[in-house]
Amino acid sequence: MSTYGSLFRVTTYGESHCASVGAVVDGCPPGLQLSAADIQVQLSRRRPGQSNLTTPRDEKDLIHLQSGLEHGVTLGTPIAFLVKNEDQRPHDYSETDLYPRPSHADYTYLEKYGIKASSGGGRSSARETVARVAAGAIAEKYLKLAYGIEIVAFVSSVGKIHLPAALAPPSLTPSSNDDDEDDALSDDFRQLLATISREQVDSHPTRCPHHETAERMTQRIIRAKNAQDSIGGTVTCVIRGIPSGLGEPVFDKFEASLGHAMLSIPATKAFEIGSGFRGTEVPGSKHNDPFIRRSDGSLGTATNWSGGVQGGITNGEDIYFRIGFKSPATISQSQETAQYDGTPGSLAARGRHDPCVVPRAVPIVEAMAAIVVMDQLLIQNSRKTAASLLPPITTLPATMVMPRKVAEGSPGN
Repeated sequence: MSTYGSLFRVTTYGESHCASVGAVVDGCPPGLQLSAADIQVQLSRRRPGQSNLTTPRDEKDLIHLQSGLEHGVTLGTPIAFLVKNEDQRPHDYSETDLYPRPSHADYTYLEKYGIKASSGGGRSSARETVARVAAGAIAEKYLKLAYGIEIVAFVSSVGKIHLPAALAPPSLTPSSNDDDEDDALSDDFRQLLATISREQVDSHPTRCPHHETAERMTQRIIRAKNAQDSIGGTVTCVIRGIPSGLGEPVFDKFEASLGHAMLSIPATKAFEIGSGFRGTEVPGSKHNDPFIRRSDGSLGTATNWSGGVQGGITNGEDIYFRIGFKSPATISQSQETAQYDGTPGSLAARGRHDPCVVPRAVPIVEAMAAIVVMDQLLIQNSRKTAASLLPPITTLPATMVMPRKVAEGSPGN
């Protein structure tokens, strides 16, 4: 469906070549100072036409707030916004009347609904993500002001070009020693997660924070573009400052909700959190995250193979994860395929497309992460508030019960 979230609910609308795309955001707390500029900064990072590495479609993606605010302050009521589609070329898609584009959603949408949009992929187009990014910017401002939470994503690979091993997320690497226990979570990678900023990420058009690798990625993307082809890649994201206790076992565990959100982004084909598949190669004695006492007296972990989530619940450590984006399906090369009636033929798609989506996917990943965290925080806070109205528990050992503040006016006060 087109709605995500339980208490922070985002409903998006719009197709690639209709008048506008947008969303209704319900559940944003009242009293948040919010302006169009807060949202526009992320939309501008996502918009097309940023460099010669992206689609030349020229959209300014200006946000138009419709409701839910007065004098720059949220009212707690639904926030509606729209972004106009201005640079449309529906005539570029006339061939899709006869041909379902290979690996695109033309055929599956027709099978699903019995009707499909005539141009640009309709709802399957990445144009829909404009609304996600705007909604995520709203969530992100609240998270930053209320909790100091920071979310930063960056490009970690394009095709076969990856960040240097010391800076890369854990990955499956062949080894001649079956008992090899090298720590894939290098100090350099931990430091990168702890310090990476959006300014660093945006300093290069590829949004890869390692300049030498970024230059190689640029050449790989340009090579695909010149060949009228495309190439995929991965985006890594870190969430810093997130509190412990978020996640709704058993079916809405934090990593399950995060994976749901990430795999709903167009062109995604893979998701892993923490050590991911690398964790399948490492014995438990190496993979376990021992607890330690932090300087503020709270519990933390000495390592973070878990990626900040244990038992489906956040443990207060940084959350890091990686998403795989396939090579864009729309390419300008002539491809041997079949028409809707099965007649063989040749299709050379027109239209404008990204030769590689990962540079523009970065703010989309950040937005979906913010929406997940926001929803999970509101759920957990509602539970804690409800529990705070009860009298203290005195019949169980102290190690079984988290001390809680008794709410004013409750029976335990």
